[in-house]
Formats: sequence, structure tokens, C-alpha cells
Amino acid sequence: MSDLVTVVSELKPAFGGNLLLPSDDGYDEARRIHNGMVDKHPALIAQCRGVADVVDAVKLARSQNLEIAVRGGGHNVAGRATVDDGLMIDLSLMRSVRVDRQAKTARVEGGATWLDVNRGTQIFGLATTGGAVSTTGVAGLTLGGGLGWLMPKYGMALDTLLSVDLVTADGEVARAAADENPDLYWAVRGGGGNFGVAASFEFQLYEVGPEIIGGLVAYPLSAAPEVFRFFRDVTATLPDEVFALAGLMTGEDGSKLVAFAMSHCGSVAEGEAAARPIKEFGEPVMDALGPITYSQLNMLLDDGFPKGARNYWKSHFLTELTDEAIDTLVDQFETCPSPMTQVFLEHFHGAATRINPTETAFALRSTGYNLAFVSQWMDSGDDQTNTDWTRAAYAAMAPYVGSNRYVNYMDHDDSGDSVLSAVYGPNVDRLKAVKAKYDPENVFHLNLNIPPG
Repeated sequence: MSDLVTVVSELKPAFGGNLLLPSDDGYDEARRIHNGMVDKHPALIAQCRGVADVVDAVKLARSQNLEIAVRGGGHNVAGRATVDDGLMIDLSLMRSVRVDRQAKTARVEGGATWLDVNRGTQIFGLATTGGAVSTTGVAGLTLGGGLGWLMPKYGMALDTLLSVDLVTADGEVARAAADENPDLYWAVRGGGGNFGVAASFEFQLYEVGPEIIGGLVAYPLSAAPEVFRFFRDVTATLPDEVFALAGLMTGEDGSKLVAFAMSHCGSVAEGEAAARPIKEFGEPVMDALGPITYSQLNMLLDDGFPKGARNYWKSHFLTELTDEAIDTLVDQFETCPSPMTQVFLEHFHGAATRINPTETAFALRSTGYNLAFVSQWMDSGDDQTNTDWTRAAYAAMAPYVGSNRYVNYMDHDDSGDSVLSAVYGPNVDRLKAVKAKYDPENVFHLNLNIPPG
């Protein structure tokens, strides 16, 4: 540690951000990420303010043989944004969003959240596909796929990505785009943080809002089977402007609920017409579906994901939603031990599914439903009860799932060749080859790791 202290003291005068050792003020707050179950202690936290800081941080880690973890928004449920006894490269000070109104593009720094992006783009009536929770980091969500309210119309977040500035394992800055390092551009669109530190992104923007139609309608859990069947029927014929999800959750009064959420990114009149059948279905206990700004829509679910809650997730993809799958899902939720836990079925259709699975590293291009068990609770004494329930509920759904999985919902115990195959399908070997070219020593391995091949 004495050598590291010396190196840090020598680097500090030129470093634009903060270099935090365990004894420094601010270290304890900086090391904490969204998932309260993750309690790691890096040897050093490098809070970068620009690309030069990221380059210096990577070179420092290499010279000191420190493992590198990269924190963007810090939302990754598996805790891959931090590391014990290594270097956390923290991008949370790099959050600028610069919009080119004429080109309809945005340059976004690697530590930005989707709240930052929506604030920067919506003042011009522009948007790009982003997460459904505004505190989620742009980097992790985009590099792993990026499902969101606009994906049926404009594709995943990675499908709107024009370029990435990446700091590679040798401390060099590489631009990945269709016309520059195209192999790297292919790989980062789905390959996660395996190839370097994403310092900035360039996105294509589209005219959206500010006012659209969106929100959710909730029903008592007793109505869940018929709500899910209605959801299945509705999603069979959705236009590209509509994103839909159904979920199981617990209301403020402690009662278990089923909800149907949707958004329409076109005109308000068309959105109202699309929402009408949902608003008229059944006997809801809450109807919050109507005119809303796009920015408000992206904050709709935020309160359900508090920072510091203990999280354990399981996820898989269903190519069809059968009656048996619905009944099993509802039966499992009836025994859910935590009122904070939510279960989602996120519908995939439209533009995101019309792209060949080999066109980008992201291979999940099927029409269907992404199933996510998002288990949350506050007391560490409840860890075993909640993880056991999540695993059991996930196992009960095994007869109904397909072969694909969504990488951004992987927890710490999802790893190995079978998981890589489920996430990347036919792209695994090509990803290993790109990894061997840009990171042959597997420096960036604290992720769903793609080994050099």
C-alpha cells in the first residue's frame, strides 16, 4: 500500500478528478453502489473528470497490478462496478450531455444517467431509447443492450449508438464507429464492459414528446391471470409506437397487485386511442395512464428502486406467454416474502426485433417477453429468505423459458459458457476474437466476462 500511496501522491497534481484512498474523506460514500448487498472496499477510487483521467487511471492500475472495476451509474445488480482491493474507475463526475439540434445527435459522457440525458434532450423535443428507471447509468445499460420505452420504434439503446470513445487496456483512446474500428463498434454494442472504459457515447436522437401518453393501470392480484392474458392478446398486435409491460408488485397498503404499463411515443391523439382498451379493461384499483411528459414517464418507476436496498435478480426470456406460464408466475408471487419485490414481463417487438442477431453483439432479437424477478428488501437478516424465494420462483418458470437471456439483468451467480451462449448466441466466437485483439490479457474481466479466444 505504501507504493500505491506514493504513486497516488505523484499523480494527484495533474489528475482532474479525485483519487480516494480508504483513509480519505468521501471514500466510504464513493465506494457504495446501488445494490446494498454489495459491500466492497477498493484499494483506490479514481473519480475521473475527463478522458485523460480515465487514461491515467487505467495506466495506474496496470502499473500496480490492480483489478479494474468501472462505475458508471452503479446500478448493475451483480456489483460489477466495484472491487475489493482493486481500482474503481468512477465516472460519476462525467455527466455532460451535448445536443446537436441540427444533426439530432447527443454526445453523452460515460457517467451520465438517463435522467441527465432526458433533461438534455427533451428541452429540444428529442429523445433516444433509454432505461425505464431514470437513475440507471447510460454506459452499462447501453453496452449491454438497453431496453426502454422507445425500443419498439427506434430499437435498443445500442441500436441508436453512433460511436463510443473507449479507453482500452493499454491506456489508448479508441473511437468505435461504423467507419473506425468497426470490429470494436460491433462488439461494444452488446458486449458490455469487456473491451475498455467507455468515456463517451454519441447517440442518434428522434422527435419524441415532450407530451406523450403513458403510465400504468393496476388491479388486485386476484385479477392477475385475466390481466396477463389480456396483456398477451394486446401485445400480439401492437404498433411500433407502443411499449408495454406487465408486472406484479405490492401496493402502499400492503395488497399485492398486477399492473399493465404502456407508453405511446407518437401523437397524443393516437396514444389515447391505443390506451383506451387498456383503460376500459376490468375493474382497476388505480388508473395512472394518460398524458405525461416523456421525462416524467422515465421517472415513473424510480421510487420502486431505492438506492441501498438489497437486491437479487433472476431473469430469462419467454418466446410465448402460455396459460401455464401465467398461472405459475402468479402462484409464485403469492408467496413473495418482500413487499419491495417486483416481477416484470417486458414485451419485445418492433424495431428492436427486426435486426439480425449477428448484426451487433447483442443477440436477443426475438419477439417475446423478458421475465425479470427483481427481488428487493432492506434488512440483511432477510437475505436468505428472499434469495431462496427468487431462485425457487425462477426455477418454477424453467419449463416455459426460451434459450436467450438479457445480460443487464444477470446477477453475480450468472456466469460460465452456458450463460455466454444464452446471452450472445452465435456471436460468442467473434466476441472472443475481438477481446483477444483489444484486451488479450483480460484486464477488463469484472463483468459477464468474454475470455480472449
